[in-house]
Amino acid sequence: MRSTKVLITGSAGLIGSEAVRLFDEFGYEVHGIDNNLRERFFGPDGDTRWNLELLTTETNAFTNHNLDIRDAAAVERLVQDIKPDYTLHCAAQPAHDYARRHPIIDFHVNVTGTVNLLEACRKHIPESPFVFCSSSKVYGQANRIAHRELDTRFELVVDDSIKGLSRGGIAEDFPIDRGDGRGIYGTGKAAADLLVQEYGETYGMPTICIRGNCMTGAGHSPAELHGFLAYLARCLMEGRTYNIIGYKGKQVRDNIHSFDYVNAMYMICLSPPAAGTVYNLGGGRENSVSILEGGKLLEELAGKRLYTNYVEQPRHGDHRFYISDTSRFRQDYPGWGLKWSLNEICLDLIERFDRNEQTIDVC
Repeated sequence: MRSTKVLITGSAGLIGSEAVRLFDEFGYEVHGIDNNLRERFFGPDGDTRWNLELLTTETNAFTNHNLDIRDAAAVERLVQDIKPDYTLHCAAQPAHDYARRHPIIDFHVNVTGTVNLLEACRKHIPESPFVFCSSSKVYGQANRIAHRELDTRFELVVDDSIKGLSRGGIAEDFPIDRGDGRGIYGTGKAAADLLVQEYGETYGMPTICIRGNCMTGAGHSPAELHGFLAYLARCLMEGRTYNIIGYKGKQVRDNIHSFDYVNAMYMICLSPPAAGTVYNLGGGRENSVSILEGGKLLEELAGKRLYTNYVEQPRHGDHRFYISDTSRFRQDYPGWGLKWSLNEICLDLIERFDRNEQTIDVC
């Protein structure tokens, strides 16, 4: 009897590696695609080789394929050879600032790479679920939401006239029209997101987009340009100075642990919704935190001081406020819920970088 196979792109990254572990634990034959592009994007901090080494020693049936998703022929050969039952597309160029400086690379990784995978799956496994890690950054109008300034964070002012907005956060029908909160990165992710939806609509493929927000956990290789909460923990535990970039450090995000995110992906694979379905997924209001609040919480939990420096000019495309409204997903998958609280996430990150400090020389 043929074993059930799953193909996971970005398999040494935060979400990809969590997915590798979960599917491997459940007895699947797991194939990954990862060529450590994150190190090329972000330098040594972004290097994911440590994670790939752990995966190869800790899993039972995992094979990583060192290829680039921009290589259409290589991607098609692999999909044709493996014929996975599920495809989880977790690979991406994930940073606003990098995309602004390198728009062509960003486009080809995030858009061309996605189309290459979609085409390979359309040709060889059109019946298999295709789950795409999209992004909350597709919502270009997020910075036009009215907000008020509190001591440590911004808070949204609910406007009932705006579709998809409530105290619970931003829902899937919030506009993705262009605005000052999307940037080159968010625009590329929106293009890929729409293509994933359209492949579902046009070809009847079970494609699903998950618009995640601030996924985090000990599997992250955070850098200044990407991985806000994990990079806060890295700076705290390694004695680095954290640059608070714009908005007085009061910008708010909801954080979701990689386990909770991947658990949602697993449920989708087992019981896929209608083709082209979109879900927002994050930690919600209960796991929301500003940079100022995140730094203070980490300091309290670790008993250490975080050194900071303030940079006045905010990042282009940085949202002042974003919390995911996960009502649609919870309605469709009532068995899903957050297993990781914000405190537990922070402790997980502290342990990760405390362990690093004890075992390696930090440059």
